[in-house]
Amino acid sequence: MKGSQKFFLFSGLLAASLSSIYGAEKNNDKPNIIFILCDDMGYGDLGCYGQKYINTPNIDRMAEEGMRFTQAYAGSPVSAPSRATIMTGQHSGHTHVRGNKEYWNNVPMMKYGENEDFTVVGQEPYDSSHVILPEIMKKNWYTTGMFGKWAGGYEGSCSTPDKRGIDEYYGFLCQFQAHLYYPNFLNRYSVSKGDTSTVRVTMEENIKYPMYGDDYKKRPQYSADMIHQEALKWIDSQSGDTPFYGFFTYTLPHAELAQPNDSILKYYKKKFFVDKTWGGSEGSRYNPAEHTHAEFAGMITRLDKYVGEILSKLKEKGFDENTIVIFSSDNGPHEEGGADPAFFGRDGKLRGLKRQCYEGGIRVPFIVRWPGKVAAGTVNDHQLAFYDIMPTFCELAGDKKFPKKYINKKLEGDCFDGISFAPTLMGDDESQKKHEYLYWEFHETDQMAVRMGDWKLVVKKKILITCGHRMQC
Repeated sequence: MKGSQKFFLFSGLLAASLSSIYGAEKNNDKPNIIFILCDDMGYGDLGCYGQKYINTPNIDRMAEEGMRFTQAYAGSPVSAPSRATIMTGQHSGHTHVRGNKEYWNNVPMMKYGENEDFTVVGQEPYDSSHVILPEIMKKNWYTTGMFGKWAGGYEGSCSTPDKRGIDEYYGFLCQFQAHLYYPNFLNRYSVSKGDTSTVRVTMEENIKYPMYGDDYKKRPQYSADMIHQEALKWIDSQSGDTPFYGFFTYTLPHAELAQPNDSILKYYKKKFFVDKTWGGSEGSRYNPAEHTHAEFAGMITRLDKYVGEILSKLKEKGFDENTIVIFSSDNGPHEEGGADPAFFGRDGKLRGLKRQCYEGGIRVPFIVRWPGKVAAGTVNDHQLAFYDIMPTFCELAGDKKFPKKYINKKLEGDCFDGISFAPTLMGDDESQKKHEYLYWEFHETDQMAVRMGDWKLVVKKKILITCGHRMQC
């Protein structure tokens, strides 16, 4: 063998060896992670948390096969800032987004068929100088997909899925747009489809009918189903060679009571034969609704069906044992668009609703399933909050450089507030660090709250409310 041939052979073997080592370092048996975050589901809306009217067999099975938390907290009593605490690893006293500030007001309108819609939509952007969760997952060699509500920046801003570590996105960039289940358009970012930025996808069949009024339900493109189908396709596209992180931010059961009149809804129409109607209100984003109890119950069971299909797809692909699946809600139950939380006991006996820093507005269902790793059928009272998710995912991914690696020294006061609850998941309660306190701010209604152990303090428009160990506030 000539010298040059030996050199190239050696180089090839060295490259292959380095590639093998590098690949092992990248993957290192990292678990796949899927986080399913629904919208406005109360602590008591699931069978495994005591709900008696609504069927949720798949999520209940998740609890039977995993760990159900009884003291898990959202980051805020409303959507955008709650999601911001997940993305930033900061509580709402530190994270930039602390309310539902929106950017669709006072912009020109455009036509979709005979329907007018906004030319720019979205919420206040995440701070571009502070790293967010999908960017960290990318640094840990994860393929990232997000399907559902973004709520972390408006169209054309510095913080849209294509700019913040998301490989594949489909859903509502703007949570205001997500108030309607049969929209004029959805948003997409897909490299495989040639997208270079987040784009609008017109719902061509929907825009043949008006956004409001009697013909609204003739619209056939139901956004919740469409978003879910894209999420399933994304799981199906994974090869298993690279770990994946899926953030499925489903809009059910939020606000507008609307869905296809299929077997799910028909079942509840029979069950709640005597039902309520909601005739709408002036200036409301939501269409009037008949059979409000049936509609609401059907939306939660529909969401439960989605969860069952995700678990089945993971098994079909052979990912089941190496995928951790988490289910939760972004805040407490709402009473908009005809929803009736009192009827369903949706607050799980907790005081308060969405937009309130009382327990009912921020304590949420939280279930973790990971076969063979998380003990099945366990119930845990560890106090965790959404800003704990980032450090937990980093620990599960083997990232030993969090948080130091991700602090931006050029950003004054940059920090992370979360504590990993991975030890709790692994059954190592003795090693589990605990928060000295949990903290919330909600700027739109001048509320603050802090929990220390079994004590809770709520500040509401400068009125102090102190609660004892029964945690009624």
